[in-house]
Amino acid sequence: MRSRVEERLDVTRLLPGARTVVALACNYHRGDEPSTIARYARGRDYHATMRQRLRGFRRRLRERWPQVKDYGSVDAAPVMEKVWAARAGIGYVGKNGCFITPQFGSWVVLSALILDAEVDAYGDGPAADRCGRCTLCITSCPTGAIEPGARVDAGRCISYQTIENACEVPEHLREAHAGMTFGCDICQDVCPLNDSPVLAGERFAPRPVAALSALQLAGMTREQYAQWIPGTAMARAQYDGLRRNAAYALGAAREQAARPVLERLVRDEHPAVREAAAWALKRLA
Repeated sequence: MRSRVEERLDVTRLLPGARTVVALACNYHRGDEPSTIARYARGRDYHATMRQRLRGFRRRLRERWPQVKDYGSVDAAPVMEKVWAARAGIGYVGKNGCFITPQFGSWVVLSALILDAEVDAYGDGPAADRCGRCTLCITSCPTGAIEPGARVDAGRCISYQTIENACEVPEHLREAHAGMTFGCDICQDVCPLNDSPVLAGERFAPRPVAALSALQLAGMTREQYAQWIPGTAMARAQYDGLRRNAAYALGAAREQAARPVLERLVRDEHPAVREAAAWALKRLA
C-alpha cells in the first residue's frame, strides 16, 4: 500500500491524460449454506470473473472508440476502487469499511476502468448513508477490529490474519477464529442492509471446497489441495496457510475429534502449522 501511494492518489500516474474513472460493482452472494470460508471466496476466483467481464467491456469500448486509451483494475492495481465507486454514486463506505450498495448491500466486488477521455455525465457522489445509528458491525466483530470513521484495524481483522498474514497469528486473536478458515463475514452477516441479498450469477456458485469442514482442511494433503483450491481466491493463503488457519479454527472451537489430525500437524515441516497445531492441542486438554 505504501509503496505506490502516489499512484493510488493520482490516476494520471497510471494512465497519462486520464479524464474519467468508470466504477463497476458485481454482487456475489449465492446463499447461506454453512461454510468456514467467506462467501466471496467459495467459488471461482472473483479476480478472474471480474477481469473477464472488464475485458469484454474494454473490447466493446475499443470497437466504438478505438482512439480512447484505458487502464483496468480488479483489486490488484494501485486504484482506490471503493473511493471511485462512491464518487460514481454506486454506494458508500459503511461503518465496517465495506462498500454498501442500495441494491446488493455489501455483497459486492469492485473494479474500475480509467479512460483518457471525458464522458457525457458523471456521478453525483456517494449514495445516501443508510447506516444511521446502527453499530451491529462494530459490536459484533469478535476482535474489535472495526473503529470509528469506517476504519478497520487490519492487524486485528480475521480476514487479514487468515489471508495476508503468513506468520503466526497473535495469540490474543486466535480464540475468535472458531468456524473460520479463510476470511470472515460476521460484520456483513449482522448488517440489516444485507437482509435481502440478490442471488449472483453462476460464475459465483460455490465449489465443493466450500462445504469442507475445518477438520478436512486441516488434514488435506498436497494432492487434495491441488484438486480443491486452484482457481479460487483461497489460493492466496497457500497450502500451509490454509492448514494453519484450520488448526486455529479447530483449537478455538475445542473440537475434540480433531486431536489425531492436530497431533500429526504438530510434527509438520512448516513452523506456522506446527505452532498452530500445538496451540490448538492445548485448547483440547
